[in-house]
Amino acid sequence: MPRSPLSRTIWLHPEAPAKPAVGAACNGCGVCCALEPCPAGALLSRRLHGACTALRWNETAQCYRCGLLSAPDEVLARWPRPLRRWIHRHAGRWIASGQGCDADWTLHDGSLTKP
Repeated sequence: MPRSPLSRTIWLHPEAPAKPAVGAACNGCGVCCALEPCPAGALLSRRLHGACTALRWNETAQCYRCGLLSAPDEVLARWPRPLRRWIHRHAGRWIASGQGCDADWTLHDGSLTKP
């Protein structure tokens, strides 16, 4: 069966939490960042499609986190230290941290589809 152009398959950690409903609090499922980077991630990843290179699995919390917030020295290793600190301070706003889930995709038969 051919896939819809609005259907994508992504690979996430097997222990990742289920994607919350759109607008619900973020639970670190990783779906949004595995599908495509946010504007800050697009600049960092140098891509508009596919997984953001800043996406990091947090083994302790058993969820995904944005590396701009959780591991800025790792994610921004090639950037000058003062710029890393500045980016880290502003990254929460850039990625809309705490604003709720904005990944308007649903899981169906192992693939994500856009309604």
